[in-house]
Amino acid sequence: MQDEKSQGSKETQIQISLDDDIAQGIYCNLAIINHSQSEFTMDFVYVQPQQPKAKVRSRVIMSPFHFRRLITALEENLSKFESKFGTVDRIDTPNNPSIH
Repeated sequence: MQDEKSQGSKETQIQISLDDDIAQGIYCNLAIINHSQSEFTMDFVYVQPQQPKAKVRSRVIMSPFHFRRLITALEENLSKFESKFGTVDRIDTPNNPSIH
């Protein structure tokens, strides 16, 4: 049995560009995740203290396969972060604003 590399397949190298406005990033303190059978939708929101309304700043839609890969990458990176800087505790507070 031969692996892919010995069968002559070549890895494709993807070149990724980053526009200046995207490179600035956005801050969010709330993520809302919904799904259908074929995709996951993640809305990233910034909720300002004492404000009754918040605006979605970014929406990312992906397939279940890519969503699983994202979860794996997030878990791996959080583990690396925690091994270097210490545990990140969960914050479950009753004062979180409700979403309508």
